[in-house]
Amino acid sequence: MTDAAAQGRSTRFTVVSAVYNVARYLDDFIGSLEAQTYPHELIQVVAVDDGSTDESLARLQRWQRESKLEIVVLTKENGGQSTARNLGLDHATGEWVTFTDPDDTVSANYFQRCASFLHEHPETDMVATKLFVLDDETGKVVNSHPLRSLFRDGDTARRLKDHSDYFYGSAPASLFRNDRLQDLGLRFDERIRPNYEDGHLLNRYLLMADDPVVGFLRSAQYHYRRRSDGTATLQGGASLTRTGRFLAVPQLGYLDLIRIARERFGAVPRWLQQHLTYELSWYVSSGLGKPTACVGEIAVEFNRMAAEILEHLDDEVLATFTRRRLSVEWRHILRHGYQDEPWREESATLLDYDPETNLALLSYYFTGELPEEVIEVAGQELEPRLAKTREFVLYERMVMRQRLCWIPVDGTIHLTLDGREVPIEVRQAPQPTTALLNTTVKRTWAGTWSGAPAATGGPTEEQAKLLKQASGRLARRRYGDAWVFMDRIHDADDSAEHLFHHVRANHSEINAWFVVEEGTADWKRLKRDGVKRVVAHGSLQWKLLMINARHLISSHADAPIMKPSELDFPGARNWRFTFLQHGVIKDDLSAWLNPKKIDVFVTSTPAEYESIAGDGNRYLFTPKEVVLTGLPRFDRLREAGLAVPPQKRDLVLMVPTWRNWLTTGFVGVDTQKREDFGPEFYESEFVREWLALLGSVELRAACERAGLRVGFLPHPNLQSALPHLDLPDWVEPLSYEGNDVRALFARAAVMVTDYSSVAFNAAYIDRPVIYFQFDAARMFGGEHVGRDGYFDYRRDGFGPVTEAVEQTVKEIGEALDAGRSPQEPYASRIAATFPDRDGGCSERTFQAILASTHRVVAADQAVDG
Repeated sequence: MTDAAAQGRSTRFTVVSAVYNVARYLDDFIGSLEAQTYPHELIQVVAVDDGSTDESLARLQRWQRESKLEIVVLTKENGGQSTARNLGLDHATGEWVTFTDPDDTVSANYFQRCASFLHEHPETDMVATKLFVLDDETGKVVNSHPLRSLFRDGDTARRLKDHSDYFYGSAPASLFRNDRLQDLGLRFDERIRPNYEDGHLLNRYLLMADDPVVGFLRSAQYHYRRRSDGTATLQGGASLTRTGRFLAVPQLGYLDLIRIARERFGAVPRWLQQHLTYELSWYVSSGLGKPTACVGEIAVEFNRMAAEILEHLDDEVLATFTRRRLSVEWRHILRHGYQDEPWREESATLLDYDPETNLALLSYYFTGELPEEVIEVAGQELEPRLAKTREFVLYERMVMRQRLCWIPVDGTIHLTLDGREVPIEVRQAPQPTTALLNTTVKRTWAGTWSGAPAATGGPTEEQAKLLKQASGRLARRRYGDAWVFMDRIHDADDSAEHLFHHVRANHSEINAWFVVEEGTADWKRLKRDGVKRVVAHGSLQWKLLMINARHLISSHADAPIMKPSELDFPGARNWRFTFLQHGVIKDDLSAWLNPKKIDVFVTSTPAEYESIAGDGNRYLFTPKEVVLTGLPRFDRLREAGLAVPPQKRDLVLMVPTWRNWLTTGFVGVDTQKREDFGPEFYESEFVREWLALLGSVELRAACERAGLRVGFLPHPNLQSALPHLDLPDWVEPLSYEGNDVRALFARAAVMVTDYSSVAFNAAYIDRPVIYFQFDAARMFGGEHVGRDGYFDYRRDGFGPVTEAVEQTVKEIGEALDAGRSPQEPYASRIAATFPDRDGGCSERTFQAILASTHRVVAADQAVDG
């Protein structure tokens, strides 16, 4: 006999589901409920269609007719998930209620396991089931939810006052006592959007219990769908573009829970503090790494609320929180970033050691002003010249700083801050010491590879055989101390190839090799041109080359280039990495680049150099790694530009770049070719605006008067859409394949692009630029990759900024009438941006790579006197 039957109840469990445009997922959802092993007559489903415009309602109604489950289908105008759930809750008759989302599924024994647990633990106030991620593309269920550790002990009942590190926030994966929800009138707060209505209801519910007991059920699995199209509410950082994430959620969600807790208990229970710490940690990790809508007045208000929330969280909770891995920076920010009093770490840390230069990277965190700093090495006081102060700005608030100093390891190291000696931590050392021996530093980093501790267990038999072959006389004679150049695995003709040719022509003492995949267009071109020192990526010769390499030099910093999986074992990766870059960095890419081990970091403009190596930015890189040389490919670009005088410049070159929202799926920072364009792409504002510009009869007339053609060169990600665009016959579609892009830039009488780095190429060869930017608010509102950086297009740009087709056509006409060179103030801006356009970028880069291995002794940094 079931518990429900024993109590004379007809329904034990009610599933309330808010349905909106999920027809393609409903069969899976329905199938998982129909497969339940628990008696179907004891399960009620209340499905509320929230004004769907697809086939969702029809599918629910068909299910209602066919199912043996009790199915209640309600429909309403679209008002949001909370409104639909609240309507469904009014019709729930089950003893226990859950809010399963209609694009998710549950295990077949879900309700059976819940019923058994509740029978054994009748004191339970709420049931939390284990969340798994259901990958939409592969169909696989992955145990990757950040809170999976809550379920490591199996099915357990936790009294929260005794287990304060147990908390939960998912209403769909939880079960609630229906009578308590009804008696207390608890409903989802319809004002809380775009997320956290779940956590708010759940924790209000628990706060109403004097001594809440929560069952954590590992045996009942909830499968949260990660949609391949990225349309789920919290997927891909979507909520970060919504102002409600930074206003409604903290005000109506977190602070409301704090108010309720203080009214009931006089303080915030530790389990709720743990939950709020978890929630705030996502704001910190996202705010430091992604563009968001939290700017201006929104940022001011959010930071005020964040400080208020943190006032109610004990420092011990923040210091010991373990349910999500917090980086050192995140934890420091939560503990100290919103405090009024200045703070600094009790100890400093050596983050890295470079045996080539005999320099170690000293680091410590602080808030407020830089402490009075004294560094001594071998009894000599130093003035660090390879140093910077990194800033952590969270939603426009300065929350913390980090001091980074490269110091020579020539003797015992002492650090004094504000007149007090500070211990220095070294990885693997037993404890920090105020007198750090140089031998300790060198011993600690001995046996490391590629900036990481040596792996345990050693190489496999096959790997050991490869290492032996690589150290043999033949391999060493051919590849010893090699400089390896590569652009991408599949293509070349970027800065690495140009630098390779320069080194081969001018520095024959360097054992230089170029790498690209065999059979590609660039492989065939290089072979056809008689280039002999080309090695096929992935081949045995490539492995022997890389194991012997002294330098790896690439225009890209993707993981397959920097850390190829085929050579992921001790002894295989000993090279130093030079990042040549693909273009000029104008946005903040620190979140992407900081984790990478870069020994030489090439920049092209003084402003770009300062934005990365200087004080007051987010980058970990310092003047030790960052060099101002210019891109090697700029030398070839300069040659191409000089070869086309003004009278031969025959193109109005249209170069739209990339927007992350244009296709399904996230593209990321690196260029990838996309093939999956759907109707939403061709109907997008982006396509409409560019086609309107290309189709302008006024533009056609202006070009005909000047004897010019319109060339259309969309970003590589957009190239596959070219055949499907209805281009006017006066527009010439241009491809990156089969064209020398430098020659196209050189032919430009004027270039029209958008907010991207491509305009730097035109500026470098003094071609007029116009920025056609109709979606700036969306681009910088968190929906595109990267963060707004140092470059302001209206203040620093190389041409006028336009927002409408008519204005753009007018600016094109004026640029053509004024001649085919930049006019003021843009000519002066270009000259200041590129002070050294002399054809020497490749040689300066070569010399910087050589210099990166020069040793620095303490005397070089000693303070005079």
